[in-house]
Amino acid sequence: MPELPEVEVTRLSFAERIAGARIEAVRVGKPLRWPLGIAPERLVGRIVSGVRRRGKYLLVDLDRGVLLMHLGMSGSLRFDAAMPEAALHDHFDLVTDRGVLRLNDPRRFGAIVYAESESAPEAAKLLGGLGVEPLGEHFDLDAFHAALKKRKAPIKQVLLSGDIVVGVGNIYASEALFLAGIRPTVSAARITRPRAARLQEAIRDVLARAVTKGGSTLRDFSNAQGESGYFQLEAMVYDRAGEPCRVCGTPIRMIRQGQRATYFCAHCQKH
Repeated sequence: MPELPEVEVTRLSFAERIAGARIEAVRVGKPLRWPLGIAPERLVGRIVSGVRRRGKYLLVDLDRGVLLMHLGMSGSLRFDAAMPEAALHDHFDLVTDRGVLRLNDPRRFGAIVYAESESAPEAAKLLGGLGVEPLGEHFDLDAFHAALKKRKAPIKQVLLSGDIVVGVGNIYASEALFLAGIRPTVSAARITRPRAARLQEAIRDVLARAVTKGGSTLRDFSNAQGESGYFQLEAMVYDRAGEPCRVCGTPIRMIRQGQRATYFCAHCQKH
């Protein structure tokens, strides 16, 4: 599943190129997770003013309204001056005078939803429960620690929930917890302020490095220019079960938490 770094890398790969483009046509293929919410022809003539990100959502701002895009489990966007004829898993084309923005999504868990504004009910339903942006200036240590103290669930599950800090998905939660030296099974409420500070810094560091590396390509992720990511090549624990820890040599362990694989070093990460 594309996580925050992959979504940000995708945004960076086409945002400047599509800004100012005029929409000439919209093609909608098989139904996605949620309906578009507007007749496609009503988008023709509108101007793309910019592309933002909120958590794992891309917000394509128009001169009237906004398109909220989510890549789901297997989605990817491609933006090019010309595209071949839509294939089986190409479910949305935004045709502009600067190129075509195409969503490819084999599993169709992604979505593109139109809203009149970011405060409209359609947008508020998707964005309203999201936590603070981890790479933004509002990721405050005191607020982060206070929120953790209210949660008894394992810290990894709390990070994945996205309502305290948004976008720390499965790969990067495992990596950040390793960097902070925290066992993923520890109750969030037991984390002291100094450990919360280390975790906050680790989240920022891991996500920023992942963006720099173009995200992680574990199966088929690529950005809007078709380029793969390379962060997975330097992962400390993720997908390394049985391999030696890069710090101490202890074999990396894998457990299941909420049906998701969790990787950690039993020596470096303390209870």
